[in-house]
Amino acid sequence: MTDSIKYVMGKKSDEEIFLFGAFAAVCAAFSLAAVNINTASPAELEALPGIGPAKAKSIVEYRQKNGAFKSVEELKNVKGIGDAVLNKLKAEATVSSAVPKAAQPAVKK
Repeated sequence: MTDSIKYVMGKKSDEEIFLFGAFAAVCAAFSLAAVNINTASPAELEALPGIGPAKAKSIVEYRQKNGAFKSVEELKNVKGIGDAVLNKLKAEATVSSAVPKAAQPAVKK
């Protein structure tokens, strides 16, 4: 490399490299996180492909009227969501919580 390229690029410290790596990992985790259609707000639902404000509102209204979704496929019961929209979003939607249930204490007999 020429001196001018070295000067422009500069040498990164270990701390800068670590911080960049940590930031990249956090961003990747958020971009891969599934949207729980049973708990998501309308704004969170809009992060799903094919879901805009009107469909997000319809999902929340359906959920309030009928209770929690048992499967992502049940979204087809929401007005305006058919096979095409479901196929776009099903890889990014979930009905389960990412947080596991707390362990229950053993029962003494």
